[in-house]
Amino acid sequence: MNELILVTGGAGFIGSHTVDALLGRGFRVRVLDALVAPVHDGERPGYLPAEVEFICGSVTDRSELREALEGVDAVFHFAAYQDYLTDFSHFFLTNSAGTALLYELIVNERLPVRKVVVASSQAIYGEGRYRCQDHDIQYPDQRPPANLELGEWAVLCSQCAAPMEALQTDEHVVAPHNSYALSKRDQEDIAIKLGHRYGVPSVALRYSIVQGPRQSFRNAYSGALRSFAVRVLTGQPPVIYEDGEQLRDYVSIHDVIEANLLVLGDSRADYQVFNVGGDRQVNVRRLAHLVSEAAGGDFEPEISRLYRVGDSRHIFSDVSKLRALGWAPRVSQREMVREYLAWAAEQPGLEDSFAQARAVMEAAGVLRTASAGTR
Repeated sequence: MNELILVTGGAGFIGSHTVDALLGRGFRVRVLDALVAPVHDGERPGYLPAEVEFICGSVTDRSELREALEGVDAVFHFAAYQDYLTDFSHFFLTNSAGTALLYELIVNERLPVRKVVVASSQAIYGEGRYRCQDHDIQYPDQRPPANLELGEWAVLCSQCAAPMEALQTDEHVVAPHNSYALSKRDQEDIAIKLGHRYGVPSVALRYSIVQGPRQSFRNAYSGALRSFAVRVLTGQPPVIYEDGEQLRDYVSIHDVIEANLLVLGDSRADYQVFNVGGDRQVNVRRLAHLVSEAAGGDFEPEISRLYRVGDSRHIFSDVSKLRALGWAPRVSQREMVREYLAWAAEQPGLEDSFAQARAVMEAAGVLRTASAGTR
């Protein structure tokens, strides 16, 4: 096998693990990555193997992206901007326009790319799928700001205002609530619709919350496991947003890589979107306790009454569509926590960045404090 695979964002978390797996399968690999903050410090990370061809550049730069596409047989498109901040244009310039430029170059220059796999996100579901006892299935809007300000976290029926039950969410209905999710929906539309129109086989993978080594400590978007691990490893209790009863769907980076490689080689996946999740529901408070236990500590999580504007209350994905192609998640939640903590504890310069991240998000108005007791 001598195929050349381009991995945009290949120095990042999911990208770099995909690079390792591709090399292990005998592919040649080229990485395009801008190495920008907060994820990177401008230097090529040491975990990228020496045999990987590396181009420091952006997916929004025509000449750099065209250089990266030269002679490429397939593309994993992971390069994206992620954050909770209000620099809305940044999301669309990088994620939406960068993906459009990728297809523009492939189509206009008739590049012989046999497959494009685009990284999407569970975030595009917003609140996802719910059921009211009296009014059946609903896909609710984001929770009213006035309710959140009072610490009223439940998702309520639009007809009777009763709390609803969260259900697994399949691929059929999307309702993005924030700029990141909106830009991810753009990426999917560009990949699936333009790919189909111009004969560029494409797949979009909607990852749940991915956990594993190499998640940046400097990126507040990296998720609860990163945040909790940094806190307990520096001798402090995990800080939980809302009341900690939020249900989430965590998936191991190892299971994600298996999904990536599967759709790369399986034509049944072409022009489709798939959920890639852990097929489980774990509440945030439980995750905090697992982190504390794995670290050998006895840290009682701190319920902060903080909440992030635009966060979903509960979200967990139905992965049956990808299972039908032969994939299944195999790594347990406890294994994910143990592996991440072992890696994090060995990293130089580990420090608690919670206070700094909190200050930045509060200044931007995306992190707020409920004015009344939570319920």
